[in-house]
Amino acid sequence: MIHHGKRNVLGVSIDAMDYESAVAKILECARSGKRCTTTALAVHGLTMAALDRQQQFRLNSFDLAVPDGQPVRWALNLLYDVGLRTRVYGPKLMILVCQQAALQRIPVFFYGSREVVLHDLCERMPHTCPGLQIAGFQASRFRSLTRPEHRDLVKRIAGSGARILFAGLGCPRQEIFAYEMGEYLNMPILAVGAAFDYHAGILREPPSLIQDFGLQWLYRLLQEPRRLWRRYLIQNAEFVTLFILQWMGLWRPNVRNGQPPPTEMLYG
Repeated sequence: MIHHGKRNVLGVSIDAMDYESAVAKILECARSGKRCTTTALAVHGLTMAALDRQQQFRLNSFDLAVPDGQPVRWALNLLYDVGLRTRVYGPKLMILVCQQAALQRIPVFFYGSREVVLHDLCERMPHTCPGLQIAGFQASRFRSLTRPEHRDLVKRIAGSGARILFAGLGCPRQEIFAYEMGEYLNMPILAVGAAFDYHAGILREPPSLIQDFGLQWLYRLLQEPRRLWRRYLIQNAEFVTLFILQWMGLWRPNVRNGQPPPTEMLYG
């Protein structure tokens, strides 16, 4: 297992770790009933946090923020020489956690996305992870929840018997969700992005070679150009600029510069 601790990349504390360490930490917390807010950060989420002090504060309060994107892994290796050989890709992390949850008989809950996606996800996951216990699922309402809805959701998840919660709401909504829900649930909460769509068979994952060369953003851009062009073309350039400034020592981002967000209505 590899875990070199947290490292500052663009003002966000990223865990320089591998899959094995991340899965072990998450399952340990699930068994003991402890919080473990977790996000798999790619360039989009990292750059957004670097430019938004409230999002920076949220992410720096997470128990785990793993390097989902290859450029984030490369940044860790170049800045800190940690020698990470693989990223910790959100969809793969979800499968590895579910496989261990199945073996250890730890129930899981899926929250987010659309009803049709969750239906397909719940049909396919027990085949991918034999023995997986799905304690419950609920689709996103794609808006802020009212206080009664918020209380009902907390009660539903806590009362389901689930000991791991997966959130698939897209960045940054899923991180806001995990940050807020972490105050109410003593269990790992994993923000896993497009993992629901991939594992439900809605989206097709890019070939391994494209992923290895850090071109997954281009593959996704070609799949959904209208929705993703701004995220990838503009924010990729922002990431490269900010990384070069930090790498050359022209900018020294501070992980303590985040601003606590106001009390928010939980996005759901």
